[in-house]
Amino acid sequence: MATPLEKARKDPDSMKARILHKARLIFGQYGFHGATTRMIAEEVGIDISTLYYHWGEKSDLYEAVILDINEDLRTRLLEVEDIIHGMPIEKRLSISLDLMTEYLFDHAEVSNLILFRYFAKTRDESALDFHVPEVVTDIARSLGLAKDRKSITNEIRMQVLGLMNAIHNFVSGENFFRSMLKIPREEYIALAKETIQFLLLPAFAGTRPNGGRIEERNSAKSVEKNSKA
Repeated sequence: MATPLEKARKDPDSMKARILHKARLIFGQYGFHGATTRMIAEEVGIDISTLYYHWGEKSDLYEAVILDINEDLRTRLLEVEDIIHGMPIEKRLSISLDLMTEYLFDHAEVSNLILFRYFAKTRDESALDFHVPEVVTDIARSLGLAKDRKSITNEIRMQVLGLMNAIHNFVSGENFFRSMLKIPREEYIALAKETIQFLLLPAFAGTRPNGGRIEERNSAKSVEKNSKA
């Protein structure tokens, strides 16, 4: 018998899927304890009894959100792997960083929920897990850092965690960082992508992105600023 999550993923226009979509956003914004079923029901435009009919308790819905996000991440990683397969390491890493950064900015609740899981505690820990080791393994393999699952060391796992958390922090910290930088969203995302490449390409591929694109941009902006002064 299909689970509620399987039914929702099979029929994106169903009530189950609508509730799941809003739950992802609200849990991503407020965390497990900050979000309420009432908030989710109001966003969907239904009463709480309808929400309970489709998903049961809040913890059941939260678990479905976690599993849904985990499945989406793995699907996206497979898509990226198909695109970069057979390319040199520098190109493979550069393209995958760009694609994963774009994906996470489009689905910021993924990064938010992952970071919530790092720092926040839930009273019901039974099945609320992101399956981080599996995702880390998939990333390491798709980037060519290891040939197969058996050859992935703890050093490689830590490197992948550093890579992914660099992206998660720029995504989850968008509002705070943009208020500091005083720039529109499009410019912030472009700068975040450049900075991620600037930091990670030398570490993983031993090269600088596009011959030092960030330095050139900074130099051009400095000249422009001085000319206006």
